[in-house]
Amino acid sequence: MLHINNLTYSYEKTVYDFSLHVDKNEIVGIIGESGSGKSTLLDLIAGFLTPLSGSMTFKNEDIVLLSAEKRPITTLFQKYNTFEHLSVIKNVLLGISTSLKPKKQDLKEAKQILKEVGLEGFEDKLASSLSGGQSQRVALARSLLRKKPILLLDEPFTGLDLQTRTKMLDLVKKISKKRELYTIMVTHELNDCKLIADKVYKVENGKLCQV
Repeated sequence: MLHINNLTYSYEKTVYDFSLHVDKNEIVGIIGESGSGKSTLLDLIAGFLTPLSGSMTFKNEDIVLLSAEKRPITTLFQKYNTFEHLSVIKNVLLGISTSLKPKKQDLKEAKQILKEVGLEGFEDKLASSLSGGQSQRVALARSLLRKKPILLLDEPFTGLDLQTRTKMLDLVKKISKKRELYTIMVTHELNDCKLIADKVYKVENGKLCQV
């Protein structure tokens, strides 16, 4: 279980105090108004921000003091997820190495994950030639290649048309369940949560309230 207990952070005049837990194979949705602190919560979990106090344990180990790169966490962002001058396979492999000289096993796993996200046969296509939905599939594949058990989704499908967004949400749900991930999705669309979340929290007045 990922257990967050009174993780606090202060920004301007707002003091945030977050508590929640996520079980294996569970998708938790986080909703709230723009500027309510949804992304602040993800940044605290990912290690991009340092909390004032509180604890965050994963499998009974406190990880709140770990640097971002050492946490068992990967994040899928809304944009800037692909390098357009690189091929699809190279974009995916950046999840584990910046050298672009993969080992045979890494290459094999990258191709398998591309198949899993519905991009088999796209390995050599340039990222610049992809649609928005396809680009996010590449980004999702790169996140999965890192083999981190906690997946954070920071409004990754905003801007996609309804049909494409629905397909991506279905894909995330399928993969999260298959890989038994601990998934937290931030979104301003309650309908996104209705489609895939096991439980939903709303950020209000700097705290999380379960919906």
